Amino acid sequence: MTEPGTVEPAGRSVVEARWQGPHATRREALRVAAAVAGLGAAGLAPAVGQAAAPKRGGTLRVAGYDSSTKDTLDPAHASNSTDYSRLFMFYNGLTVFDEHLTPQPDLALSVESKDATVWTITLRKGVTFHDGSPFGAEDVVFSLMRHRDPKASSVVRPIAEQFKGAVAKGPHQVELTLTAPNAELPTILAISQFVIVKNGTSDFSKGNGTGPFLCQTFLPGVRSIGVRNPHYFHPGLPHVDKVVFFGITDNAARVNALLSGDIEIAAGIDSLSTRQIKASPGFAVLDTRAGNYTDLIMHLDAPRIGNPDFVKAVKYLQDRKRILDSVLLGYGEIANDQPVPPANPYYDASLKQTPYDPERAKFHLKKAGMLGTRVPLVCAPAASGSVDMAVILQNSARSAGLSIDIHRVPADGYWSNYWLKAPFVYGNINPRPTANILLTLFFKSTAPWNESHWKNPAFDKLLVQSRAETDFAKRKAMYGEMQRMIHDQAGIGIPVFISDLDAYSTRVKGIGPIPVGGLMGFNFAQYVWLDG
Repeated sequence: MTEPGTVEPAGRSVVEARWQGPHATRREALRVAAAVAGLGAAGLAPAVGQAAAPKRGGTLRVAGYDSSTKDTLDPAHASNSTDYSRLFMFYNGLTVFDEHLTPQPDLALSVESKDATVWTITLRKGVTFHDGSPFGAEDVVFSLMRHRDPKASSVVRPIAEQFKGAVAKGPHQVELTLTAPNAELPTILAISQFVIVKNGTSDFSKGNGTGPFLCQTFLPGVRSIGVRNPHYFHPGLPHVDKVVFFGITDNAARVNALLSGDIEIAAGIDSLSTRQIKASPGFAVLDTRAGNYTDLIMHLDAPRIGNPDFVKAVKYLQDRKRILDSVLLGYGEIANDQPVPPANPYYDASLKQTPYDPERAKFHLKKAGMLGTRVPLVCAPAASGSVDMAVILQNSARSAGLSIDIHRVPADGYWSNYWLKAPFVYGNINPRPTANILLTLFFKSTAPWNESHWKNPAFDKLLVQSRAETDFAKRKAMYGEMQRMIHDQAGIGIPVFISDLDAYSTRVKGIGPIPVGGLMGFNFAQYVWLDG
């Protein structure tokens, strides 16, 4: 039963449906593409939230949980939830996710292929950018192919490397050729970094897209203001007149801003705050279970930290049950150092669970020559739950003969100054719609977000081969082998999968989970409305 003041978490039926499209065989995925072609604009809005008729007007104020002076409106550089949310305010993708993570039409009317290698993308007509210029095929070619250019330094270049070439076949049609078959292209095109920008854009500070809101203000690390796009091509959207998006990295400050009426949505609250929210009339919690995880990162090329026995020891020191119960208050599920969540049909359940075992950890610390030593561990509130996880790990390590010095740093600037830089540090990875996207972005040898600096040519080869495999059983075996490699070799400890928790005023209607991340998969702005 749902407790008062909450929204029912995404149930098993939603989770199962979620993976049917993105993880289908090639033939099934092509049927998904055909289904995309047959849907009109009415299919855009997800069937979540309240059934009441939307109300038009008002200003929606939202506080994101990760923000810094590195905030960007350049899709190629977007790397956190606040960036993703702004991208969907000002831009559109070719496809967009519904509540089952099935790609629906957005700027593309259809995305079709006979062989999953050469794809024909048919575009909407009559769409304009915010500056009044018409949208067309050349904009799509530019937007997709710039991610391949090393000069663009795109965070999704490992995915875009499979875009062999794109050419305009007329003003409203693009032919995209891949380096190898990939049945998941319609899903790939829905991720936030692949939103479409105007051909030739080099200055992204104005957010000149086709999206539901015009960029009125963009102050990195402070706030963004979007006002309704009067020429938006989806009829009836957006519902609100204005969205003011703040960056408030402190959890308590975000919650207080919500409860005091200064904002209507507080994104990414911690589990402890749910008690306060539920006890306050007029507020609710949105629980999205999508595979979010906070991971403990150990650079494999760092002295001491990268020793394989040290890595093994740390994994045995993860008290996963305690983290789930005391840090997350049950808002999540136990993980096993593999990034693919249990709801995914390619999840390898055969991997033996790594137990909490300080004695075995002590054995491996001795082999690594690290008994009685001290190591610094960096954490921050920006990585969900990492501060409390660090304290639990510190206590466990002490019993095994290792001293961990916790370096708690400010949330502001954490992702640019510490994540990927400190050799022993916490990360926080937002869910991805397919296992292949997740593994490509974070575990491929050349990925810019390869957190532990793990390089395995056999893994890279298998990752590419899995995209073209049409037999489900064979493909599942490939994903299982890749998870085993990560579990056994990568310098990543994933103790739990974490629910994405957003708190909101019950004046906000039309809100519900889209299981690729919080805030309706970061695409809340055009769907929600205010009642009263």
